[in-house]
Amino acid sequence: MEIASKYDPSIAENRWYRVWIERGYFKSVPDDREPYVITIPPPNVTGVLHMGHMLNNTIQDVLIRRERMRGRNVCWVPGTDHASIATEAKVVAKLKAEGVEKTSLTREEFLKHAWEWTDKHGGIILEQLKRLGASCDWDRTLFTLDDLRYQSVIKVFVDLHEKGLIYRGIRMVNWDPEAMTAVSDEEVIYSDEESRLFYVNYPVEGEDGHITIATTRPETILGDTAVCVNPADPRYKDFIGKNVIVPMVNRSVPVIADEYVDMEFGTGCLKITPAHDINDYEIGVRHGLEVIDIFNDNGTLSEKAQLFVGTDRFEARRLSEERLISEGVLEKTELYRNKIGRSERTSAVIEPKLSMQWFLKMEDLSRPALDAVLGGDIAIHPPKFRNVYRHWMENVRDWCISRQLWWGHRIPAWYYGNGEFVVADTADEALAKAKRDSGNSSLTFGDLRQDEDVLDTWFSSWLWPLVSFNGIMEPDNEDIKYYYPTHALITAPEILFFWVARMIIAGYEYRGEKPFSDVYLHGIVRDKQRRKMSKSLGNSPDPLDLISQYGADGVRVGMLLCSPAGNDLLYDDSLPEQGRNFANKIWNAFRLVNGWKIDESVERPQWSEQAEKWFESRLHHSVNSYNDLFEKFRISEALMVVYRLFWDDFSGWYLEIVKPDFEKGIDPETYRVTMNFIDALMRLIHPFMPFITEEIWHLSSERSDNESLMISPMPEAGRVDSKLLTAFERAQQLVSSIRSLRREKNIPNRESIDLVIASPADKGMSSLMATISRLAGIGQVSESEVKPEGSVTIMVGTDGYYIPVGERMDIEAEVEKLNNELQYTRGFLEKVMVKLSNERFVNNAPSAVVETEKQKRDDALSRIASLEARIDELGK
Repeated sequence: MEIASKYDPSIAENRWYRVWIERGYFKSVPDDREPYVITIPPPNVTGVLHMGHMLNNTIQDVLIRRERMRGRNVCWVPGTDHASIATEAKVVAKLKAEGVEKTSLTREEFLKHAWEWTDKHGGIILEQLKRLGASCDWDRTLFTLDDLRYQSVIKVFVDLHEKGLIYRGIRMVNWDPEAMTAVSDEEVIYSDEESRLFYVNYPVEGEDGHITIATTRPETILGDTAVCVNPADPRYKDFIGKNVIVPMVNRSVPVIADEYVDMEFGTGCLKITPAHDINDYEIGVRHGLEVIDIFNDNGTLSEKAQLFVGTDRFEARRLSEERLISEGVLEKTELYRNKIGRSERTSAVIEPKLSMQWFLKMEDLSRPALDAVLGGDIAIHPPKFRNVYRHWMENVRDWCISRQLWWGHRIPAWYYGNGEFVVADTADEALAKAKRDSGNSSLTFGDLRQDEDVLDTWFSSWLWPLVSFNGIMEPDNEDIKYYYPTHALITAPEILFFWVARMIIAGYEYRGEKPFSDVYLHGIVRDKQRRKMSKSLGNSPDPLDLISQYGADGVRVGMLLCSPAGNDLLYDDSLPEQGRNFANKIWNAFRLVNGWKIDESVERPQWSEQAEKWFESRLHHSVNSYNDLFEKFRISEALMVVYRLFWDDFSGWYLEIVKPDFEKGIDPETYRVTMNFIDALMRLIHPFMPFITEEIWHLSSERSDNESLMISPMPEAGRVDSKLLTAFERAQQLVSSIRSLRREKNIPNRESIDLVIASPADKGMSSLMATISRLAGIGQVSESEVKPEGSVTIMVGTDGYYIPVGERMDIEAEVEKLNNELQYTRGFLEKVMVKLSNERFVNNAPSAVVETEKQKRDDALSRIASLEARIDELGK
């Protein structure tokens, strides 16, 4: 069959993905096979593919494809997240660009715009994932805001409320003034930033003195209701119980004492603003202080501030500084670095704010999820993150689950009367409950008002493995019983807490078992300067452009070459280029073999038989390593196993041995064996590079329409001849040394050279002499204890070989080379002896490890003796 000289990824990718879809290879229904299930971490519905998605979904697809080839009933569930804050922000921005303010719309009108936006932009990212080769069951595509998922989330809220786990109350929350909603602790990103520390004098009421406080936020002075000192601080003992005057607003407030105050920070005096700092709030509760909220929801100053009303908080800071200077109470300012919390979604500086919110009690709920990981029921890869997980779960706080948005799952609480409320699945049930609770049977729907807030996006996605199979609304359906628990979750460490942990909590609460067995945490894709890739920095390439340039297989390999679990990937275009080069290597190797002409009259040479036995063992050894690495979720290392197996062992050695001489034919058996090896290699490589392997697999043999590599079985590991592998490795060293010698002495490859084996000959090496002779261009092989005159010594381990080079012999250069090797070996021996002289190592290390070190010692001593003998011979 005529094979194109160059591999065109775009043709193969379009053809085979269409075939896979048409033949239903991605589709899964329950049957008698063992299932293997992954639910995709749902990307934002209006998002587009970025480098993090590429890495995450490549890993998922690699696992899915391998398990499919292992005969399991694979189900990879795709879907998207409604992403309340991000999506609402985009819709608000779109409307604003059109001259429409959100505040001018009713909730229904706004949601109509939101759904139009979602319908237009939603799902783009899933289509882009198909370009990568993602083999999801697209018929199962979900959306966290679709009808079934919506009903499931509401049912869970009602259930948890009835269990007494969801409550409503005023608490200090993280407020995002840009999105105008509360956000959870986990959605606040802290960073060290340059600030200023303002030292402000508060006059003592009725006296001439003053007390000085230090603050980074002078605008919040407008909400001060006390000044606090440590009762053990002798500097301020006489001030306790007196009143001071708050600058700018001339409010008289008490000086109180509380052990919370750090005497070493600033002046040792703390201004107390209960409405705008969590610690101040707690002090205020202990001392019964007034709470003055000086901020509007959008971060501007409210009427209660008295000054700068309607001004943005940062402008108010500047105005406050001017006012303090004019009043003569600003003593000084200093530069100061402190941690600033910003909203993960909008990057707005978070404002601590007292607000009425809905909360979920987490302490009791989280215990089974902590035990599951610490007890080993759920494995986290890499295991270093187990301690991070444990720390968070042991210090878990109640979860603020309400958000002041319109896009999302509306909280199913209805208010009536004087603030009373009921929680119910539907308005009809709410009315019935309200009538019952109030004793007022004349209540109507007009008397009820549903809560305006929606639920935190994570409150829907924490149910993802359950709702993927309708496990909330129909807990006994066939899908949930067959597919749950799922198997692997692939995600990033930064959402270990507010998604992974919560899914585990939900799994135990609603099915009494884990939602998945393994959590694989990959790193962040960064540029060479270790910066996180982002559009704003202009350092993130378009993934689809990379696929067009390097092919999907090349990009997939590139993403995995340098991404061990938990470690960040430092991206460079050389990575997908290396992946593309590997694809070209595979294609060219196949073209080479496919181009051989079978000649029935050619007898099979001895070196081909030797190469077959060696590569078969090498293949089986690699399959063992490959499977072991997959079990340990060391996926990048598994890729390197097959990468080296194909590039180094198959292409670099096996094909060099068995390829026919110029314009000669190949014997039928060697051709058959070689094509079988290609078949096995394509199966092993397929999970990583699905397109080129499917293409070659079909080109390599006649296939029926119902055959596909992606549903063909993985190679199984057979017997490994360890002695043969060791002998061949030594043969490779000898061949490489002879080739180096040829280059040094300018001996052409076409010119045969003789090889003299120093007695006694290595039996393993002797059995491979036909292969060694073919690869190294050896003419005559002999044995001798005496070094022939004019010959160069080659050492392989402790075995010596002589290559007669005649007049090309440079004794001084040869002695120098041997001396360098002797010096290296002595240094190696010294390091080994340090280990063996360490009693702790010898007594505590596994016996196999100690024996290995002893063998290294013996080999080094033998090699040193051989080298010294060779040097002595040359010196005579």
